[in-house]
Formats: sequence, structure tokens, C-alpha cells
Amino acid sequence: MFVKSIMIANHHSFTVDFNSSLSDTLNFLEKHDVDGMPVLQEGKYAGIITRFHVYEEFFKSPQDKETFLAEKTAGEVATRKDIYLNGEEIFENTLVKLKDTPLLAVVEEDLTFLGIVTRSDVLEQFESAFGLHRPGVRIAFTSVETEGRIARLAEIAKHYHEKIISLATFDETDKLVRRIVMKVEKNDNMDKFVSKLESAGFRVLDIHED
Repeated sequence: MFVKSIMIANHHSFTVDFNSSLSDTLNFLEKHDVDGMPVLQEGKYAGIITRFHVYEEFFKSPQDKETFLAEKTAGEVATRKDIYLNGEEIFENTLVKLKDTPLLAVVEEDLTFLGIVTRSDVLEQFESAFGLHRPGVRIAFTSVETEGRIARLAEIAKHYHEKIISLATFDETDKLVRRIVMKVEKNDNMDKFVSKLESAGFRVLDIHED
């Protein structure tokens, strides 16, 4: 999945003009209950402004609060002016970039603003990928890293009519053993399914119903 598939389009995004006062900017953020938004200058991306950075800049400033908020502009306080997305990135890779900011802007090559991707949207996609919102049984196991192991796992699941909700593998740098977490719908075949996994060389580590 690419970033553009979870992007909030520009016409649905909250933005602030480069020359808007910080007073107006903070009022807008509070009114719409958002932590941050892109700063635009004639439709071009010029950075991100968040409540945290406004407060941070105020504590560094010698001005009193009223003067600071009235005279400083969103563009002067904006950060991450050189950090943005183009929409073609794989959404998993954006989580690291979103670690210290609630959102990232998506722009064209000339910095024309296209939309935003928020941290909460990316996390929601991860939750969906791991089937966190569907009840089922999560089985964690390991397998020797050999060709065809995932195919063999799929064959066993099909034989026991398991309905797979999610499947994730870990330890991609380990050339010998791979951890696998599979979530399936609960059914009466679970004991037989797990027994077959073990007899096929999959070492079951944990079984958890959620």
C-alpha cells in the first residue's frame, strides 16, 4: 500500500497561511482539535506547525505572550520545511518519519500541496494489517527458514479450513529461523490445526485468543 492511498486530500486538510499570526493559528488548532497542520505560502508547502513548536518558540523568545502571538507568524515558527512525502512511498516506511510529528505533508515536485498523512492513519493501517479489530486466535510460532515454508503453512491452513485474518513474519535478517504470527478465526479445529503445525516442523510458541 502506498502513502497516496491513505492520504487526506488537500481540500479536506486543515492548513494555515504562512503569514497568519500565531494567535490565529493557535485558535484554529484549538477550534478544530488538531495538534498540527501544514503551513502554505501561495499554495506551496512551507513546513509544519504544531502547538508544541509554538510553545517551544515562545519559551525561547524574550517577548511577552501577547506580543509573541500577535507578531510572530506561522511561517516563522514552521518546522520540517524539507521533510515531506510525494505519495509514492510505501506506507510502512512513513512510521519512522512520523515518530516525532503528528503529520507529514504530501507534495508535488514543485512543493504544491496535495494533502497530509497523519500518524493515527498510519497506525490504523497497521492495526488493520494485524487484525486487531477482529476477534480470533493469534498463534505465534517459529520455522526454519527454507524455501516453501509459507506455502506449506497455507496448505495446512486450507486443509483445516482456517480463515486467516492476518499473517506477519519477523526476523528478516535471520537466515536460519523466522518468527511467524498468524491470526485466524476461532473454530473447533484449533487443536488439530496446531498439532499439524508442530508435526510439520513449525514450533508453536504461544496461542492467545483476543
